[in-house]
Amino acid sequence: MFKNFRFNPVIMMLILILLAGCSGIGPGSVERDRFDYVNALSSSWKKQILLNLVKIRYLDAPVFLDVSSVISQYAVEGKIDLGASWNDPILGDSQMLGGSGKYTDRPTITYSPLTGDKFSRSLMTPIPIKGFLFLIQSEYPVDFLFRIGVQTINGVDNRFGAKAMGKSADPRFRRLIDAMRRIQKLGGLGMRVKPMGDKKAVVVFFRSKLSDEIAKDINTVRQILGLNPDAKEIRVVYGAFAADDQEIAMLTRSMLQIMIELASYIDVPAKDIDEGRAAKFSDKNATDMPPLIRIHSGASHPEDALVSIRYRDNWFWIDDTDLDSKRVFSFLMMLFSLTETGEKSGAPIVTVPTN
Repeated sequence: MFKNFRFNPVIMMLILILLAGCSGIGPGSVERDRFDYVNALSSSWKKQILLNLVKIRYLDAPVFLDVSSVISQYAVEGKIDLGASWNDPILGDSQMLGGSGKYTDRPTITYSPLTGDKFSRSLMTPIPIKGFLFLIQSEYPVDFLFRIGVQTINGVDNRFGAKAMGKSADPRFRRLIDAMRRIQKLGGLGMRVKPMGDKKAVVVFFRSKLSDEIAKDINTVRQILGLNPDAKEIRVVYGAFAADDQEIAMLTRSMLQIMIELASYIDVPAKDIDEGRAAKFSDKNATDMPPLIRIHSGASHPEDALVSIRYRDNWFWIDDTDLDSKRVFSFLMMLFSLTETGEKSGAPIVTVPTN
């Protein structure tokens, strides 16, 4: 009956492809989707942060849009139709082969603007004292952290680059953070959480017996902050001024303050400054401390940048070879998590149904 029925090799290949498409695609999508979405979310987050830094320098309102969920759904369908007829002296031989396939990719991404209470928590809440000190305990350089996150410590002011409230750093601030960094490097700075009344407070202590060099730096810190030279433990509280000589009062910055400070370092085109389009900050009593971050600007797209955005008629970017600027920029994302208080929403949820 089917003696004259023959398959073409090309047709056989099409059949195999369609059958392969009917197999599960879930396992193969995991690696591709996971890393593709990580790269996409990371790139968009960096561009959003840089764009808002530039907008702050131009006195434009920062806007944040969080990615709250990512759902990517795939569907692969295949269909094969096969038919044949026998040898007929009148009608002759006939063969029929048909196939169809369909591939569907439906990504659904949910965005949520940062507004209201969430905006206040994330951008306007100062970094918690405990979280800030635990970063020091985790061996983050104390001078790096103080320059970014501290506004005032026992009345000794850090630099602040805001347009209306801008001020230069107290000359003692540089001496203070340099001495604390040397103490930290040599293991002379420690801290613990200690019960005090109904609450728990963070106290710091200095180990001056390690070397004469540490003892000298500890005396410098005590003098600048007005601390009791005989105090074994020193309380750390949130505030501008200490209640006594056994307390360190520290005003930590909010994320918005940190972004305002970093925005003041942006290399804005002189034309925009002269025309009053962007804020200008003149650090009259500037110390010899290097800029916290270097953000360049130019008319053309940069060739080698960690991140770049276009704003108005100019490009702004961070050079990929500038390790110090990259470190500060990457640190911003972790600081966002430190300022979260109260009920927290989860990280972006990525759901990938496949069939």
